[in-house]
Amino acid sequence: MNSNFGKLLIIDLDQSDISERKLDEELFLNYLGGKGLGSYLLLKMLPPGVDPLAAENLLIFTTGPATDSPLAAASRFGVFSKSPATGLYSESYSGGHLPPVMKRTGYDAIVISGAAKKPCYLSISEEAVNFYDAGDIWGKETYAAEEEIVKAIGVKGSQALVIGPAGERKLAFACIKNNRWRSAGRTGLGAVMGSKNLKGIVFSGNAKAAPADEEGLNNWSRNFFQRFKDSPEARLYKEKGTPALVAVTNNAGCFPTRYWSSGTLEGWEKISADYMQNEMTVKSRGCYRCFFACGKLTTVEKGRHRGLTVEGPEFETIYAFGGLCCLPEMEEILYLNDLCDRWGIDTISAGNLAAFAIEAGLRGKLKQAPRYGDADSIAEFLERVVEGKGEGVIFADGIREAAKALGMEDFAIHVKGLEPAGYDPRVLKGMGLAYATSDRGACHLRATFYKPELSGMIDPAQIKGKARMFIDFEDRLNIYDCLIFCRFYRDLIHWEELIELLYLLTGIRYSAADLHSIAARVQNLTRLFNIREGATRSDDCLPKRLLQEPINEQKNLITKEELDLLLSDYYLLRGWDQNGIPPLKQC
Repeated sequence: MNSNFGKLLIIDLDQSDISERKLDEELFLNYLGGKGLGSYLLLKMLPPGVDPLAAENLLIFTTGPATDSPLAAASRFGVFSKSPATGLYSESYSGGHLPPVMKRTGYDAIVISGAAKKPCYLSISEEAVNFYDAGDIWGKETYAAEEEIVKAIGVKGSQALVIGPAGERKLAFACIKNNRWRSAGRTGLGAVMGSKNLKGIVFSGNAKAAPADEEGLNNWSRNFFQRFKDSPEARLYKEKGTPALVAVTNNAGCFPTRYWSSGTLEGWEKISADYMQNEMTVKSRGCYRCFFACGKLTTVEKGRHRGLTVEGPEFETIYAFGGLCCLPEMEEILYLNDLCDRWGIDTISAGNLAAFAIEAGLRGKLKQAPRYGDADSIAEFLERVVEGKGEGVIFADGIREAAKALGMEDFAIHVKGLEPAGYDPRVLKGMGLAYATSDRGACHLRATFYKPELSGMIDPAQIKGKARMFIDFEDRLNIYDCLIFCRFYRDLIHWEELIELLYLLTGIRYSAADLHSIAARVQNLTRLFNIREGATRSDDCLPKRLLQEPINEQKNLITKEELDLLLSDYYLLRGWDQNGIPPLKQC
């Protein structure tokens, strides 16, 4: 199959050993690459029951058949492992300018096992894998660490990913950073790197996996750019980026506020996209070849943080600190965003943990609790967590373990140990199905079902028949993750376009039914991994508060009966039994 190299690189950190393995072409026919390949390797190569922070856990990096192509949506890489946050399947994706360089190493997947005896970093190219002592950079924040290892390797055009102090301390919500502000943010993959004493990886290379029809792919890409460069979708992302959702979700009453006790934040206008554009200097930045340029390089122009420049904040960071922590000050959110990036922690988890800690303090459970609307107290709390000081140690293993330690399990908001994103399922009930069934815990990105619910494609309160549209979104985005494509192109690249692109990339004329089968196969793989690790139907749930505490004047609520109906429909349409177990023959 073209656009893939058919090569797997295996790195054993215990022995400083490397090996290559040829990948069967049938793997690519059945799973394409990206998420499909990473999930397959994880299920086959990782023994059951491994502690996520043990040396035996695997860290798998993949690209896809679209990576390093002329396609605007394709600058993404995936990371797969067993999650320290959930104890289940772990995946995360990042963009920027690193993905095409990772692909140019000549490998479709890189599997890292074992743990180095002392801190190290790696360089990987199509010619060699080298091991380096990281003693001098262990403990450094992400910005400095990334800059130093790229400089030390000294190869023009090289790109690096790193962890920060949070990953070194193995915090369950530590992330992997690249290009300074890009993150493989969710499920604690930075902690897996830290457990392996791996500070970072520098990639370089010149290998090229040619598409089946290079001229056709170039023409398709040029035509796509001309058709959509000035489209409403492109203009929205370029002008406002994801912060545009602040107004949308507040107006819909689904912007989680005051740790999930309300759906609207008073004063949200001061953390909106319009406020950013009017009160700060904002420059649009895109990933490699992307014309959406949704990244916002933002410089604070007034107040105590004047001069601070951060690429962000994204909507999820605004929701987590602005909404959950009741902090309607964009300048302060940027300040917290910068701290999280430097430490290498996921902002969704960080904001959820901070708001939960605020509530714990109000209930007399914590002595050093942060306070609503107080950025400094939130920053001090997160610093205690990252450094393992005082009561901060309670939160190192994430929301689920912190809730147990504080006796607040019924109050904590998470699914399978992962905190939800900024879309309240009491209003957007399809997001309730999304959070409950996501293979990596409460995740908004597996189906991005907030989009059809907020845009009027389907009634947010509808239950009957909703699972069918949900699966169509989930299947299409599974194919995106196999290619690997950016979610934000979902309104422009549909099934017909995917069929054509895969033909140009691989030379294989898949049908829509073929692609649905591949998507379902990947979904079944991740489901079987979680079942193997102990997950059951009872884990496909929502927190009690979201099922019992209504919000807004409309008393919005998603009931257990509604969730059960959504789940039953979803299982039936997926071909799973009533316990959510897929047939082995479909994997």
